[in-house]
Amino acid sequence: MAEIQIGASSWRQVEVGRVLKLENGSLAVIVEIIDHKRALVDGPSADAKLASPRGAVSLSKTLLTPFVIEKLPRGARTGTVKKAWENAGIDAKWKESNWAKKSLQQERRKALTDFDRFKVMRLKKQRRFEERKALAKVKAAA
Repeated sequence: MAEIQIGASSWRQVEVGRVLKLENGSLAVIVEIIDHKRALVDGPSADAKLASPRGAVSLSKTLLTPFVIEKLPRGARTGTVKKAWENAGIDAKWKESNWAKKSLQQERRKALTDFDRFKVMRLKKQRRFEERKALAKVKAAA
């Protein structure tokens, strides 16, 4: 007989302790699930950009992150959530994630002036020229 292995799904699930990214770009953790469409969230981030006040949020307006604060009690108060947030190192994990790096890069690009965009274009052309020159050297040697 063939052996069957059954494992849990690795999908991100709405659960108490799951960290969310809200519409405004801030982070929050699910403290309590109100119903199938809403959750009570609290975002005690040390970074002012990522912090969000405690309140009910529609789940359709959030994105689930891969981060979970383990063993966060249901309906935990703000102080408890803040301690758990710091112990789990959510701010540091978020800053190391590709998601945060990409959004930071998008913010920087939005802030560029016309001259800055021109300088970026010139640097890209210069890099491309150097890469092609190195590739031609390798092809010639082969």
